[in-house]
Amino acid sequence: MTIVSAQNTTVVKINKDDAAPIISKHIYGHFAEHLGRCIYGGFYVGEDSEIPNTNGIRNAVIEALKELKVPNLRWPGGCFADTYHWKDGVGPKSERPSMINKWWGDVVEDNSFGTHDFLNLCEVLGAEPYLAANVGSSTVKEFTEYIQYVTRESGVPMADYRIENGREKPWNVKFWGVGNEMWGCGGNMTPEYYANIYRQYATFMTDWTNSDGFYRVASGANVADYNWTEVLMREIPKNLIEGVALHSYSYVEWNKKGSATAFNNEQYFSTMKTALKMDELIRKHTEIMDKYDPNHNVDLIVDEWGGWYQVEEGTNPGFLYQQNTMRDAMIAGTTLNTFNNWSERVKMANLAQTINVLQAVILTKDEKILLTPTYHVMKMYNVHQDAKLLPVSFNSPDYEFNGEKLPAISISASENKEGVKHFSLVNIDASKENIIELDLEGLNIKNLKGQILTSDKLQNHNTFENPDLIKPIKFKDFKLKNNKLTLTLPPFSVVVIEGN
Repeated sequence: MTIVSAQNTTVVKINKDDAAPIISKHIYGHFAEHLGRCIYGGFYVGEDSEIPNTNGIRNAVIEALKELKVPNLRWPGGCFADTYHWKDGVGPKSERPSMINKWWGDVVEDNSFGTHDFLNLCEVLGAEPYLAANVGSSTVKEFTEYIQYVTRESGVPMADYRIENGREKPWNVKFWGVGNEMWGCGGNMTPEYYANIYRQYATFMTDWTNSDGFYRVASGANVADYNWTEVLMREIPKNLIEGVALHSYSYVEWNKKGSATAFNNEQYFSTMKTALKMDELIRKHTEIMDKYDPNHNVDLIVDEWGGWYQVEEGTNPGFLYQQNTMRDAMIAGTTLNTFNNWSERVKMANLAQTINVLQAVILTKDEKILLTPTYHVMKMYNVHQDAKLLPVSFNSPDYEFNGEKLPAISISASENKEGVKHFSLVNIDASKENIIELDLEGLNIKNLKGQILTSDKLQNHNTFENPDLIKPIKFKDFKLKNNKLTLTLPPFSVVVIEGN
């Protein structure tokens, strides 16, 4: 790789603002759908497996996800959610009916991984469960019985059924998705129709005042469908909704996604163009939300995001198994910076998906697991969880390709409760390093340390033969003088600096 030196220094102002929002830890959420080898063969290997496990869940996965500080986990879908009937996944495993997963590979599932397995996993991880409930092919009765099953202490049939199935105390699930992608696989509904359906389901979830404290998320827009958000915000009473979702993926071309590893600079540039569009999407959806909710009582929930490419050669096309390169690290770093900087309205997000599917943080093969570049970015960035945003202002240098331009630099910053500051910086330029000067005036920083994630090729990725090709290392290319922190970002790199 030929590195082109930057000619100019980009000056970044850090604006400490007492009115700035807290960056919700839930922005760093994950997504586990019954899709491909995410659940079966990924998370779940079964209690009788020779692979070390706890109640069927890989021990290595539990350990890795604890390191990420996963704040919430979304399940069971995705498209799968609106075909899933929760009673099929509780009770004795030998008696559970099987089902066909028509959405993802037309495979038969035996329902051996169900509600107890998932919610117990969340307890082990210290993560809040985020249940995507079946609205598309279910009933209000089935939905409300599910709520009773997982949240009621006793005294009602569903709570007693849970106790009969071996769980004495409820899990007190707070986060509920009221359906998924209702504009598509959730039922191909119009926004007006879904708004009414949502009102019905949300009404019966709890009482007049939502004394249960449920956090109800409406199935939101597909990318730039601003009319969907407009209708939902206009038609749904604000006492029935806590969040509205948004789904957006990064890709080369939707109908010509290209390889996850064998891509050229043109395909990389196109992918980053769609990734950086997240800022515009949030801004425009937020403008609509502000019109109907000026006090910001309803949050924006980006509960599906990530890179989407062709599946790896020789794998089931319906399993969405793809590798994970430095391109994915760029998507993760820039997207998380965007969420941080929009944390006044964005309160939760879910990377798609956790294991073996799309932009996964973990890949598995038999007894082995590996951690992807995206995993490492998520771990580097978890320092921002529940920290106070430090707004940044700067004019990014350009990343130019074939006459087009993108902002090369992405930055977010925060200060935690202990007064420690963190600055996350991404340079997406495929060939040019960039010099950054952070103005730290007024932040009282004397000690600095940093980590960097980079490699010598954009296409590099970790494999089961070489699982540590890409991992964070100590970052030293910076200097502090007169409250000015100057650092050089190599091409396609992610850097996190800690100061106190």
